[in-house]
Amino acid sequence: MRLALLGGTGRIGGHVLSWALSAGHEVTALARDPRSLPAADVVTVIAGQATDPAAVAEVTAGADAVVSALGPRGAKTPALLAAAAEATVAAMGKAGSNRLICVCAAGAFVEADPDMGALVKFILPKVFAKLYADVREMESVVSSSDLEWTLVRPTRLVNRPQTGRYRVRPEFAPVGGRSIARSDVAHFIAGALTDNAWVRARPALAY
Repeated sequence: MRLALLGGTGRIGGHVLSWALSAGHEVTALARDPRSLPAADVVTVIAGQATDPAAVAEVTAGADAVVSALGPRGAKTPALLAAAAEATVAAMGKAGSNRLICVCAAGAFVEADPDMGALVKFILPKVFAKLYADVREMESVVSSSDLEWTLVRPTRLVNRPQTGRYRVRPEFAPVGGRSIARSDVAHFIAGALTDNAWVRARPALAY
């Protein structure tokens, strides 16, 4: 598989990159600083920003699948995810690539979750209002496209060894689930790519 990776220097993206290399896939990764990614014969690193249409087009050209493991970066780039999604969808449309997996956030949709407590519904949207607005806009851009997309919605991200044992629920966080390891998010993405599963779906992940 020829995989294009956005966010490969991040903590989820790093796990995705490690999996892709161990599985023998060819990877083209976008990085602001190419030196931040490991040197490998099967990795091509493109220097640039995820919001730059030209850089994203170069990364996605010829890809069998694209993974965006980008995360929101706060006040300095309040619309990073939405802008990157627009650049990615446009680039994939021109290149003829179809498979796209994006990391989102289950918390951005707690207000609509029928099983979420009232206190969480009240607090989270207020604390992370700008970040979650960016996540929702990104999902809107991706889901409005004709691509074979998967929008992965992890719950609270933690750093733990991969277990491969977690729950998956369409749309909303598994009942009672509050966290998921970044390594297990990458594990899910690898499975979705390998099996071509959860196409045009929004799986939420938690232990």
